[in-house]
Amino acid sequence: MKFRLRSLILSFIAISAGILISYCGNDKSNRSKLTEKDPWLGHSDTAKYVGMNTCRQCHMDIYNTFIHTGMGQSFDSVSRPKSSAIFEKHTVIYDKEKDFYYHPFWQGDKYFIREFRLDGKDTVYSRTEQVSYIIGSGQHTNSHIMNTNGYLHQMPMTFYTQKGTWDLPPGFEKGSNTRFSRKIGLECMSCHNAYPDYVEGSENKYNLVKNGIDCERCHGPGSVHVALKQTGVKIDTSKAIDYSIVNPGKLPVDRQFDVCMRCHLQGNTILKPGKSFFDFKPGMILSDYMSVFMPRYRGGDDEFIMASHAARLKMSQCFVQSAKAGEPNSLRPYKNGLTCVTCHNPHVSVKVTGPEVFNNACISCHQPAKKNKECSESIEHREAVKNNCAGCHMPRSGSIDIPHVSVHDHYIRIPKKKEDVAAIKKFIGLYAVNEENPSNPVKAKAYVNYYEKFDPQNASLLDSALYYLRTGNSSDTLLNFQGLVQVWFLKRDFRKIEELVHKNGKAWLLDNALNNKSWNNEDAWTAYRIGEAFAGLGKNADANDFYSRAAKLAPYNLDFQGKLGASLLDLGRREESEKVFRFILSEDNKQASAYNNLGRIYFYERHFTEAAVFFEQALSLDPDLLPAMKNKVDLFNEQKQYKLAEGILKKIIKRFPSDKDAPQLLQRMKQMKLIS
Repeated sequence: MKFRLRSLILSFIAISAGILISYCGNDKSNRSKLTEKDPWLGHSDTAKYVGMNTCRQCHMDIYNTFIHTGMGQSFDSVSRPKSSAIFEKHTVIYDKEKDFYYHPFWQGDKYFIREFRLDGKDTVYSRTEQVSYIIGSGQHTNSHIMNTNGYLHQMPMTFYTQKGTWDLPPGFEKGSNTRFSRKIGLECMSCHNAYPDYVEGSENKYNLVKNGIDCERCHGPGSVHVALKQTGVKIDTSKAIDYSIVNPGKLPVDRQFDVCMRCHLQGNTILKPGKSFFDFKPGMILSDYMSVFMPRYRGGDDEFIMASHAARLKMSQCFVQSAKAGEPNSLRPYKNGLTCVTCHNPHVSVKVTGPEVFNNACISCHQPAKKNKECSESIEHREAVKNNCAGCHMPRSGSIDIPHVSVHDHYIRIPKKKEDVAAIKKFIGLYAVNEENPSNPVKAKAYVNYYEKFDPQNASLLDSALYYLRTGNSSDTLLNFQGLVQVWFLKRDFRKIEELVHKNGKAWLLDNALNNKSWNNEDAWTAYRIGEAFAGLGKNADANDFYSRAAKLAPYNLDFQGKLGASLLDLGRREESEKVFRFILSEDNKQASAYNNLGRIYFYERHFTEAAVFFEQALSLDPDLLPAMKNKVDLFNEQKQYKLAEGILKKIIKRFPSDKDAPQLLQRMKQMKLIS
């Protein structure tokens, strides 16, 4: 029956829409052939995304409720209705580690965040940037994004709606405030929003970003479905599955979980070789495209991160036992199992979903008629809490990664008394939530990624990565070359990287190995790390060759371009260097380091007026840019403006007490009686 139905659908599409979808032919170039194991027509390479406005033409009722969900409200252009924040004239937060104040305000329909610094009551620095997008539905937070020529960066203020308070964004605390420079990469954007038009060869440049998670993130590309319906073909979904569009409710339990886990499994995501964050489509097996790792702690069962719902639910005996009860051959395979949609209707906001919906899901299993399934709490207690199962067994708690936020812990269990919880956590290792046996290279990447993103003080993570990166013979070394470069780079063992390069041959690497453009810029990153290693060893010419390759493979990664420009300048190739820095500023004119380096070029050429302008532009964007501060000292000394140089040196000593150059130069200037 299924085969005949799909054949009928394909015939209609091929005739009426001219869309060719390979089903069982011999076209080996088609990566997404449709088979009995993968019957979904939207998995074809020819299937396209059509956008939520197309979907709403036939599904207006669903659209009208979905648009008010957390997913529908996840991301939008700036407007007063979109913002959930409270704005008062004196709303200011202070970052004491970086000594910056922040103030949000509206001017008409435009929304700004001002960063400033005080010396006493005097404002000694101020920078104002316009907010372009608000990320977050407002159920928990509103964070803010600025757009500079398509380059998206997170801004240093977040409104936490549950407590009605402003603070630094998650990850900006404790001296880690990146101000206006945290990049919004594809991994972040592809979960908080509909798929963007991303610029390959960048980390955070977009031709277009959409507004909110849309229908096709859960249902897959809709062009085949639309084409079929336009022919007038209808399918009674109470009796058969419509394979022209993925309905997650018709998926087996594990595949349905994969749809939700694509985003509600925030953690340490490792893409499989050759895959990108665009590749997974609903109905596919998530582990074919990425593995998501979580840390496992002894004594840390009560701690969780914000978007860990799926991982926590899978720890629950409710899930473990119900997973055995699914009906894989049913039109609703998840019916007797426990999945996300057992409790959550993805088309309806949780804000308008009554507690009885969640409690009924519990009662469907835990009822007196089912032996050993009734709640063990006293009748008096249950009546006092209005039989709120979730309130007891899924208590609200703060996530360890997002401040000022409380969410329900999806690890369903009998709550422990506080004295039963272990006082000391011990890191045991990483485990893949969505895959039983990931490969060794994937495990190695997981440990490296965890070190870089979450625990950069734990060097043992890099040793764990090396354990999985075999070097027993030349083929192993070549297979794990990029992973080894990354680990040795993070260990700052540049000699090891030099040995790896010489072992494989610099020319061979540049000509044959490091020449692939990809969404994640893997070859570009490896070239950049090798360049950094050679620069650290003082081998600037070799470093420049690898910086050049990195910039060629990822031309819109402006950090790579900046390293190339600085390398060219160090080699005395000023004209080429200037072209690189001017390219950077033509792309993103908020790049303080590019202004500073242009100032260096003009300083070396003794064009002091122009150099001063560039140094000032750099410091207007980043008043703590140490190289620009030191360059201004050199400029003032060259112009015999020693008092001005002294003032900057004193600022450096105050701001960077560990810097050795500034006090030494200040002392030398006093000894030479250039200053008193």
